Formats: sequence, structure tokens, C-alpha cells
Amino acid sequence: MIQDYQTNKVYLAKGLSYYMPLSMLIVENLKCHGIDFAWLPRTENDNYIWARDYMPIQLEKNLFLQYQYNPDYLKRYRGWIPPYKAICKDLGLNCITTDIVIDGGNVIQCGNKVIMTDKIFKENPQYSREALVDELENLFFAELVIIPWDRYEMYGHADGMVRWIDGDRVLMNNYCDFDPSFRKKLVEALSPHFQVEELVYNCPRPSKFSWAFLNYLEVKDCIFVPWMPISEAHDAMSRMNELFPDKTVKHIGPFEDIVHMGGALHCVSWNILADPAPKLQEEA
Repeated sequence: MIQDYQTNKVYLAKGLSYYMPLSMLIVENLKCHGIDFAWLPRTENDNYIWARDYMPIQLEKNLFLQYQYNPDYLKRYRGWIPPYKAICKDLGLNCITTDIVIDGGNVIQCGNKVIMTDKIFKENPQYSREALVDELENLFFAELVIIPWDRYEMYGHADGMVRWIDGDRVLMNNYCDFDPSFRKKLVEALSPHFQVEELVYNCPRPSKFSWAFLNYLEVKDCIFVPWMPISEAHDAMSRMNELFPDKTVKHIGPFEDIVHMGGALHCVSWNILADPAPKLQEEA
């Protein structure tokens, strides 16, 4: 699988332009750091901002996995599901397809491993647990690590729970501050496979939205962290700089409007490894 640090291009849904000036701040930061950017076609509807969830998973530079984007939380909200197959066709993506229902926000690439929450089993009752794991590992060409679903997060996504740092290290959300019991279960699931680092904040009452700092966008040698004016912000940026000493760590925001809807920067972006954009010919 293509890893985030290998990517060099970011797509956003056109519907994100309803969230100004945030959308332009994202674009400006990408361009400032030499990262190619484009808008996804057919995504003008502001319900389509969650590009991560419905766009395919990049397996190789010219090969993508197109899954079924049909999550249970949208059963009564069909207007929130974009024409993702047509989008992929418009972009000329070479896709293999599967009947497995997946959300892109529940796929965390970690080198030769992939982390997903166990909500994947609930979404795909047509498979036994063993058969589903086997099929996913065959599709991803990677070992699947299943973690418990945080039931306070209805979507069952992993990208607000844990992210890959490098090697065998992962970064986990600050469950120690608000759910020690769930933290124990999560560490038990991760520790046989990874060394677990944690976000920890020096404040008396951590915000329920502090998970958003973990929902960052990593592309090339940059880490773009969604910023909010809460007390954890300084500690979050310090921790990111400590964990990614060889990367440029930048904050973008404020992100409150998006975060209050259940997502952050990783959720509204889709980054891939693409051919570099052609340089404009300098005038003589």
C-alpha cells in the first residue's frame, strides 16, 4: 500500500468551499509547501465534503481499491453519498473493486500493516470474521490489526483513535484522560503489533474534541494539524513536533465547524502518490 509520507497530491471536495476561509487556508498551506492540489469532480454538494470516506485506497501508484461506500449511518441519508464510482472514472483511476463495505476513515496504513476498528464486521455480515480478515489482507497486501470500536464515535473510524508514526510506532488519542477502561482495551489490541505513544494534555478538563488533533493530514514531509482554540492546542503541537522531528508540522484552522460535524482535516482530504504536476515554462 502507498503510505501517507509517500504521497504528493491532495484532493478536496468542491463542497468544502462552503466553509470559507478554512478551505482556502488548506489550499494555501498545501501550495506553500509545494504540494500539488486539485478539486474532486462531481462534489459541489456540501454533503460531500468527507472525501476520505468514499475515495478509494491507493495500493500502488497506478492501482486503487474501490470498495462499497454504503455505511450504516447513512442508510436514511442517501443524499450524503456522492457518485464515487463516476468520480473515480472521471479521474481515470485504475481500480479493482470489492463488495466489502468500507469507510476510508477506518483504514490506517502502517507500513506492512493496516489498522481498522471492528465495526468492519458489523458492516459486512455476509462474511465470517475469519473470511473477512483474509479477504481484506489479500486486498491490502498487508496484515490486518483489528482494534475495538469506540462506541462514542458512531462512524467506527480509526483515524480519530490512532495514527502511524513510523516503523512499529503508533500514536494513540488521549483516552487516558477520559476513558481509561477503553484505553486499556485499545492498548491490548495494539501492543502486540506496535509500540504505542499517546497524546497527553496538561489541562484539568480535556475537551471532548481533542481527538481532532490526531486527525491530521500527512503528505510528503509535512504534517498538517487541524487547529482549534482549546487549551490542548499548544500541547498537541509540541507533541507532534517531538514525534515528527524530521517533518514540517503546521497547524491549519480554526476547524471548529468541521469538527462539530464529526470530522477534521484527515476526513476532508484525500492524498495520493501521483505524477508531479508539469512545471510552467518560464518566459524567455
